[in-house]
Amino acid sequence: APSPSSPFALRDIIEPLYRSRFWMQLLGVMLILTGVLTAISVIGLVVAWIPVWAGVALFQAAGAAKRGYENHSEDDIKQTMAKLRTYFLISGIMTLLYVLFMVATMLLGLGGAMLGMDGMSGMGGY
Repeated sequence: APSPSSPFALRDIIEPLYRSRFWMQLLGVMLILTGVLTAISVIGLVVAWIPVWAGVALFQAAGAAKRGYENHSEDDIKQTMAKLRTYFLISGIMTLLYVLFMVATMLLGLGGAMLGMDGMSGMGGY
């Protein structure tokens, strides 16, 4: 069996990412476009850089996966994993923030509905 640091073991490790690099690049481009379109709105300027950052990280991971696979480069394989870590970190934090925002919006909506119903009861049922 090859040792973990041999070129063959490294190729085996990076091969699934090497074969998936088209999809990583496609998702990276879509995230960058999402960020650009988000930047068109005034409020979007505040958060538009986040999907662009995630998209660039994915695009860089795809490039490093290609170099790591074709050149048997341990450094490029490490860079691939680091860029994927960055992408998943950004995605995880953004998903958590989206969920918290949705919960807060639902609570505010529920509170507003309760206040509206309470106001209606003071009007004699109208």
